[in-house]
Amino acid sequence: MPEVSLRRMSERISGTVIRSTGTWSSVMLVDDTIIECRLRGNYRIKGLRTTSPISVGDKVELVLEQADSSQGIIENILERENYIIRKSVNLSKEAHIIASNVDQALIIATTHHPRTSYGFIDRFLCTAEAYSIPAAILINKSDLNTKKAEQKVQDEYMNCYQSIGYKVFTGSALNGIGMEELTNWMEGKVTLVTGHSGVGKSTLINELQPDLDIPTSEISDVHHKGIHTTTYAEMHPLKTSGFIIDTPGIKEFGMIDMQKAEVSHFFPDIFRKSDECKFNNCQHINEPSCAVREAVETGRIPQTRYSSYISIIESVK
Repeated sequence: MPEVSLRRMSERISGTVIRSTGTWSSVMLVDDTIIECRLRGNYRIKGLRTTSPISVGDKVELVLEQADSSQGIIENILERENYIIRKSVNLSKEAHIIASNVDQALIIATTHHPRTSYGFIDRFLCTAEAYSIPAAILINKSDLNTKKAEQKVQDEYMNCYQSIGYKVFTGSALNGIGMEELTNWMEGKVTLVTGHSGVGKSTLINELQPDLDIPTSEISDVHHKGIHTTTYAEMHPLKTSGFIIDTPGIKEFGMIDMQKAEVSHFFPDIFRKSDECKFNNCQHINEPSCAVREAVETGRIPQTRYSSYISIIESVK
């Protein structure tokens, strides 16, 4: 670890949070020094009630506790460019900021072994759209889709999201298939990676950055499924350039900080069609002459997307 300069004792030092476990946060300085920090006092972000005021990706200002110390105190959290947020699992009135200041997001999905629901993908994409974060999808373990029926399901996922305009990668992190294209897409960017447990997040990160050696737990050869053992988000530098933010496996993605009238704006396929609706404030539920519902009935908008949209509308208070 690089030595901490004595001159930093009396001044605020800028850095980026790369790991936060609650009481302590690891902050990387511009010279790659890692400082373990506590947050000063009862710090709260104005306008947000969150499980923790600090998240991975935050730009912060800190001071050292002692001149020769590798520990510090975070005195200020700088304004975030963006963030990915979801409803807290245990505290329904609070939000959990997964990460902040990200350039792009990657949803790792599997069509089998286990199967990722359209609803999960759509809820994450909706949130990414709300905060202007470009998102793409990796269909992992595609090498296991050897049967005709399995390949058909994979094609349906790909066609659904490619038709909307999302980038869709296919490959196998375990076998290194399709990783070159994905690496090029991540180069020089801060990329947040998310997905259900067992879709291969840890395996992907180990493939992209082998020296990390993030553990995975195999369940069985029958299900081709591993448990993601990460319990908190963490940012890792990539060997090419850029960073990847590893996140714990998420079972559900609860929406928060969103109004019903806004939801259609974050479904690009639905929003484009809404201009043709009879009413400007059409919510595409039971209004007459709704171009969106007509497009669903004729197959121009996938039923899965519309079902996800209605599910989100019903969940937003």
